[in-house]
Amino acid sequence: MKLECVVGHSSGALNLDLADHVDLHSFREECAVRSSYPNKNPLLAEACDGRDSDILPHVQTLKNFPAEELIGKVVMVRLDVTVLLREQKKQQSPVARVISTIKYLHKAGAKLILISSWSLRANLQLLKLEYVAEFLSSELELKVIPVELGSGLEQYVLEDRHKSDILLLENLSQFKQEQANCSEFARRLSSGVDIFVNDAFFQSHKILASNVGITGFCYASIAGFHFEEGMSQLKKIIEMNKRPYFAIVGGANLAGKAAALQFLASRCDGLVFVGDAAFQIMHAFGLAVPMVLVEQESLEAAHMLVETAKSKGVQLVLPKDFWCLNDHYPSQMKIFPANHIMDGWKPVDVGPNTLEEMISMLSRCKKILFIGAVKFSSSNQESAGESKLAAMLYNLSQKNCDVIVVGKQACETFVGKSSHVTVDLIENASIVWEFLKGRKLHGLLALDRAYPFELNWDAIYANTTLPLVVDVGSGNGLFLSRMAKMRKDWNFLGMEINEKLVSRCLDHVSQSGMTNGYFIAANATSTFRSIVSSYPGDLVLVSIQCPNPDFNKTEHRWRMVQRSLVEALADLLASDGKVFLQSDVKEVVVRMREEFMKYGKGKLTVMHDLEDSTSHRDEWLKENPFGIRSDWEQHVIDRGAPMYRLLLLKSSPSG
Repeated sequence: MKLECVVGHSSGALNLDLADHVDLHSFREECAVRSSYPNKNPLLAEACDGRDSDILPHVQTLKNFPAEELIGKVVMVRLDVTVLLREQKKQQSPVARVISTIKYLHKAGAKLILISSWSLRANLQLLKLEYVAEFLSSELELKVIPVELGSGLEQYVLEDRHKSDILLLENLSQFKQEQANCSEFARRLSSGVDIFVNDAFFQSHKILASNVGITGFCYASIAGFHFEEGMSQLKKIIEMNKRPYFAIVGGANLAGKAAALQFLASRCDGLVFVGDAAFQIMHAFGLAVPMVLVEQESLEAAHMLVETAKSKGVQLVLPKDFWCLNDHYPSQMKIFPANHIMDGWKPVDVGPNTLEEMISMLSRCKKILFIGAVKFSSSNQESAGESKLAAMLYNLSQKNCDVIVVGKQACETFVGKSSHVTVDLIENASIVWEFLKGRKLHGLLALDRAYPFELNWDAIYANTTLPLVVDVGSGNGLFLSRMAKMRKDWNFLGMEINEKLVSRCLDHVSQSGMTNGYFIAANATSTFRSIVSSYPGDLVLVSIQCPNPDFNKTEHRWRMVQRSLVEALADLLASDGKVFLQSDVKEVVVRMREEFMKYGKGKLTVMHDLEDSTSHRDEWLKENPFGIRSDWEQHVIDRGAPMYRLLLLKSSPSG
């Protein structure tokens, strides 16, 4: 394979012969499925499509959240009002998706509270809470009431809960606690709130009380429509579904973007440099560059990128010529070869030969990322080269080429080209660079997880008409495996958050030939409904045994038994279905019982309360009703300590 370095030699492009080498040990970085390296595991190919499951996880979205669960709930929506105010008159702006989120929630019967921070220095009028409320009222065609964040907010919400008006809290940017992700401020912010919907995706790289801290005090935290679209756009950047895939990189500060460029080099077939960063790459190749254009802090990063490109067979495409200006002749521009820029002349745009060669090369691509502007530090004028590149990219987008444009200036060149823009436009470049650098998007990570796969029940169980038993927090799987062996007339599903334990349990299922037992790695608190609701048969029993007390973490989200799980169980259990709760810590079972009684929608009753009207709430089942003990239960009993057990029954609907 060859590394093509297009530089300013009058003789043309400089070609360097390089060994064809793929860095197999850096799996997470490369993850490239090439025809010469067939992937034997189909799940591996699916896993390779993500930057990292920890950075772009599957989260709960409003689209997949049960609409009936929104009725009468207080829902807080995090917006990015600054973007809405700025983009309101532009085509293809995010306004429509954000507005659709709010309208959908309102139509579903939720009581809405909107929160945001905004700052538009050019117009102080736009900073006023009342103005923003009027703007949103006009866009939504619904009444939005401005409300100050004070000690009476919760009471205001309770009194106004059944009214259809939408509340807008004051500008959060004026509170230092917002930037500090203050837990107490987040608690005040979420007073009386049931569900949090984040629809400000491009604030996700920030750690704020309104996008991270608040999730600890709401029983469900999900992504809105605009947020989900933002996630989809990031996924498109890292997908290698079309080749050749080239990235056009503009701007300067190569040192600050080093990690991101290294990652792009592992994904793309070529990197095209059209800004100040080009001079750093040229200098790394040993080509003549005016020292005034060299960023000393970027030298090491430039050399490392060149070496990475060599090892991976990635093309680095550099400008061949530049339009230049001289301070003494501000009205006169001249074209200079890239390696022969005369003293006193500064580059302001890429030259005609550069554009011709780049356009010819890019026209063969099936996917192009354009990130950063065609801009040089010595110039404040608009780039004619950028406009020509934009026109070429727009034309390619009409011919089955995926084009993604990142950055405010680059995106503006596409506005107005057509009423139907087929290019993905991402104005906020900061979050994209942070993502490509491998930084965590904390606002995304704070949301509830979703199970990323659709289960094929017929491939899991021999008979999907059998009743289903779910063990939440199945641990090492001994209890469930023993139950499955004893009760062949039931199917058993273990849900465990520890992936290593699940892997061992699945090995046992495979080795034992078990056909009525299975385990999945998932957070049952947020995924129970989406997983179990698709099972063809009846859900007859759910067991929750010895969950971690987590007494040092009082936030609701850290408890296994949360409102979302209780409501899902209450809805999905068949009539006369049961819930088995037990722990060796009395306070844990008491708390679980309180959660089920509070959020079970009146459908669940403690069985010995039914059998004995004289029984007291502190009386427990003396024996395990199934005759099979978990390993921890056996350990507790062997040391002579008590177990606290409850059995709940879902009552049949009244005729």
